[in-house]
Amino acid sequence: MVSNDPLQEASALPRNGLVPIRTVASLTGVNPVTLRAWERRYGLIRPVRTAKGHRLYSMHDVELIQRVLTLLDAGMSIGQVCHVLRGESLGAGHPQPGPAEEHVDPWQDYRRQMVKAIADFDDIALDDLYNQVLSLYPVDSVTGRLIVPLLHELGWRWERGEGGVAEEHFFSVFLRNKLGARLHHQRRGLSGPRLLAATLPGEHHEIGLLLFALAAMDRNYRVLLLGSDMLLEELPLLVNRTHCQAIVLAGSLVTPVKLVRHNLARLVREVCVPVFVGGQVTARYAEEIVKAGALALGEDLGLALRIIDGRLTQAGAA
Repeated sequence: MVSNDPLQEASALPRNGLVPIRTVASLTGVNPVTLRAWERRYGLIRPVRTAKGHRLYSMHDVELIQRVLTLLDAGMSIGQVCHVLRGESLGAGHPQPGPAEEHVDPWQDYRRQMVKAIADFDDIALDDLYNQVLSLYPVDSVTGRLIVPLLHELGWRWERGEGGVAEEHFFSVFLRNKLGARLHHQRRGLSGPRLLAATLPGEHHEIGLLLFALAAMDRNYRVLLLGSDMLLEELPLLVNRTHCQAIVLAGSLVTPVKLVRHNLARLVREVCVPVFVGGQVTARYAEEIVKAGALALGEDLGLALRIIDGRLTQAGAA
């Protein structure tokens, strides 16, 4: 009997052309922890198992994961995604989410819970929420729909007098520690292009850079992370010594235009690898960045990594 459920079909595919979980993570940007959670909790993907228990995935699985990502990007929860996929397979007669369910925003609820944990300075509740979300959603979704809006909301709370600087510092330290631990554990086994990543001179906030590094490593990039307030004059030597394939710089709205027009332009002339610039600085100085010879990435991590993928693919084919 042939199943009409796409959540069951994957395990029945021919056992050829199968790839390991690390390759799937690189192709889709969904980390192995999340892939395993989707399998265990929801039966969303059912990979073939080897005799030793290792998971192997087909291209059908990869396509299904891409479909899941599309629905998550539309604002659905992972539970709603499973419901929709089964409904698409079984046809119009299968129950679909009702109007109330369709308009539920899981991210708004997560943000509300995390703001409360931050306002209470409850690091245990904050840790539990953060781990729960990261186990269910790709890092790009968590970053774009939870972490970045949450950072903005903490800033607004301070401006409205509802919170204080201590809340922002508390969350920044928490996030830096969590991201640092994840970066440390994910470094091994990566084999993709090596990126040299740093913030622009004078920039002391590195959370955005850490989020980028984590997303890049989920796609098999090796990231040499230099952190905040990096002198651009030192980067050409580091590129030669570390054999990096690209430089990724991050900046905010406080970046002076002179730095972009002169220091960045000089860096581009002195290195033989692409130079990318991301963060809020790209909204303010997009034209100057392009004139300097660099490539502007914006603030969307998924789009930024697709731009880097495309540029490095062109460089490799040249």
